[in-house]
Amino acid sequence: MKKVIGTMIASILIAVCFAGCGQRLEIPDYSDRGNWAYYETENCQKAVDVFFVCPTVYGGSESQYNMSLSDSESKASFLGAINMEKGIYDADGRFFAPYYRQAGLQVYTMPVKDQETYLKAAYLDVKAAFEYYMEHCNDGRPIVLAGFSQGADHCIRLMKDCFADEETRELLVACYAIGWRLTEGEIEEYPHLKFAQGEQDTGVIVSFNSESEQIDDSLMIPSGTKTLAINPLNWKCDGTIAYREQNMGACFTDYEGNMIREVPHFTGAYIDMERGALKLPDVAPEDYPAGLSIFEDGVYHIYDYQFFYRNLQENVQVRIKAFMD
Repeated sequence: MKKVIGTMIASILIAVCFAGCGQRLEIPDYSDRGNWAYYETENCQKAVDVFFVCPTVYGGSESQYNMSLSDSESKASFLGAINMEKGIYDADGRFFAPYYRQAGLQVYTMPVKDQETYLKAAYLDVKAAFEYYMEHCNDGRPIVLAGFSQGADHCIRLMKDCFADEETRELLVACYAIGWRLTEGEIEEYPHLKFAQGEQDTGVIVSFNSESEQIDDSLMIPSGTKTLAINPLNWKCDGTIAYREQNMGACFTDYEGNMIREVPHFTGAYIDMERGALKLPDVAPEDYPAGLSIFEDGVYHIYDYQFFYRNLQENVQVRIKAFMD
């Protein structure tokens, strides 16, 4: 009953917040399978469940700052973006990924205080989907929580919120919140959060943001900010250099999840201990441009998963094994 009342109140608050913007948002009904990109309940032979939160694919418009779930074109891009990363996680996991009214790309050009209205609305969808999954699907199964970019932001919000509950937290294999920042201050504010310290620890958050050696400011790590990071090549949190030979393979996939190109030993990496950024010494910005107007070349945000695909894929299995043992 408390969850129902909370959801009703959240819907009312969202509607009020968006009335002045010409938008009315009500939390989707996640008992409707049409509100899920993936909802894999049938394969109980898999060891864990993966709850995945999609990155930003919606550009936005002057009158629509959150993606509509009736926008078939955006939903197709949403599904495609998930497919590009799904193969890292789904070998031994049932896969769940909700559609949600994500904040549009133009929201990130607003002042930070204005962004939160639209990001909070998106998060309340994600939270509602996660709570539905927990109530109707989980049944005590281990959870891999994962996302990228805006999806990573929402994963961290879920960690602060839903995983404050000890019983839920005990189910967590790991949270892969890649492509967003997490600071020491947040860890202090939410002491139940633990950042990964190695290759096999469980119940932890795994995160990094990759960039060239010349970058000193970005949307993910603004100048003067230090984020926590772990190196996906050597699984260290210090500045130890991992050489390109430790890179098992960069993989470039399409919207169907098909492998278009794989490059073993693609790049090395090390953590800049001032910014917490993952620096890539073997990649030229002109060869892998930023791809989005909100980033300058040298910010490798859109490649965070692709450049380290095989190492991440292996690590998911390592952490699952460690959790099950």
